[in-house]
Amino acid sequence: MGYVDPTSSRDLLGNRSLCFIFICAFGLVTLLQQILYGKNYIKSGQQFSRLKGEEVGNWSGLISYPDDGGMKPARNGRKRYLERSDGSLEFNSTSCKELRQEITDVKVLTMVKTSELFERWRNLQVCKWEQNKEETDHFKMSLSRCCNAPSFLFTTKRNTPSGTKLRYEVDTSGILHISPEIFKMFPDDMPYSKSQFKKCAVIGNGGIIKNSKCGREIDAADFVFRCNIPPISDTYSEDVGTKTDLVTINPSIITERFQKLEKWRKPFYDVLRNYENSSVVLPAFYNTRNTDVSFRVKYMLDDYESNRGVFFFHPQYLLNVQRFWAVQGVRAKRLSSGLMLVTAAMELCEEVHLYGFWAFPMNPSGIFITHHYYDNVKPRPGFHAMPYEIFNFMHMHARGILHVHTSPCR
Repeated sequence: MGYVDPTSSRDLLGNRSLCFIFICAFGLVTLLQQILYGKNYIKSGQQFSRLKGEEVGNWSGLISYPDDGGMKPARNGRKRYLERSDGSLEFNSTSCKELRQEITDVKVLTMVKTSELFERWRNLQVCKWEQNKEETDHFKMSLSRCCNAPSFLFTTKRNTPSGTKLRYEVDTSGILHISPEIFKMFPDDMPYSKSQFKKCAVIGNGGIIKNSKCGREIDAADFVFRCNIPPISDTYSEDVGTKTDLVTINPSIITERFQKLEKWRKPFYDVLRNYENSSVVLPAFYNTRNTDVSFRVKYMLDDYESNRGVFFFHPQYLLNVQRFWAVQGVRAKRLSSGLMLVTAAMELCEEVHLYGFWAFPMNPSGIFITHHYYDNVKPRPGFHAMPYEIFNFMHMHARGILHVHTSPCR
């Protein structure tokens, strides 16, 4: 007779028993998580006026509570939502350092979904922006070494003497001989100097600025840059303001809307009058096609005896700017006019504020917006790399280098 194990039919701590114990344990852990989550959810809905010496806005999302009783945003991957973005937290507070880190942690735009990036950006809006002098000075030093806007933003008699063989920005095989007639159109020297202006506003044309009521705040800036002669009539002035010190003009606008100024000189002159005494700047040396059209703007204003300044971007400056931003991940056939102005403003101004800069079909709250604040005409596909430009601006905002305004002004 063979030996028979007396416990063989009882499965003591066998497979079935272990499975049953595992299921019970899993159920108990799940129940505890729900209880704890509910506790935190109730706490997070409360309004806090002051905690650890920091002003805190109204939060309605998951909040983590460290051992010392302070409040900080949860960094466990769960979503958090803010009731309002009133900038009530100090920029260098513990909570804001966490929120800023969530932006700078995204090293490449493709690392996160757009919705996740929007959420991180929305959360950061509870923080009152403050300039980081050390970060700003370091960035300006980098720009000064590569680009040097105070000396080379425009072609001048100083940096482009008569007789110079000027190489085009794109048509690098093409060379323009700077004749005495062309030389006369250049200013003697750069009209602006390093950090000449305290607070500058660079106005993009994005639909994000529509209904922002930022016009008064924009007009209060010491110097205002605008892109491609956008409308600033009463219909839009409450949102975008009217003050303009320097405005770019894309030669394609002159070609398409004003027949290359061969006939429609007066209508174009009347459009420029909307910008009072602002100066204009054109990429005359981007390619050979731009040159004659750009020169006609100068000739036309001289014929009308206008004192308005007319400047031409130096092609080498624009090439250097393109290379600078390519290293930062902005690789496109052509940088936007807005990015060119922001780059220049960083050297010419102590503090830079951006309005109307956004590259997505919806705002940070997920509401669809028009491409421009005045129309919904899309740019040529693949020409600019707008999302990457805005992504860099977000990083610069989080680091305290410049201030990106995407919320309505108070």
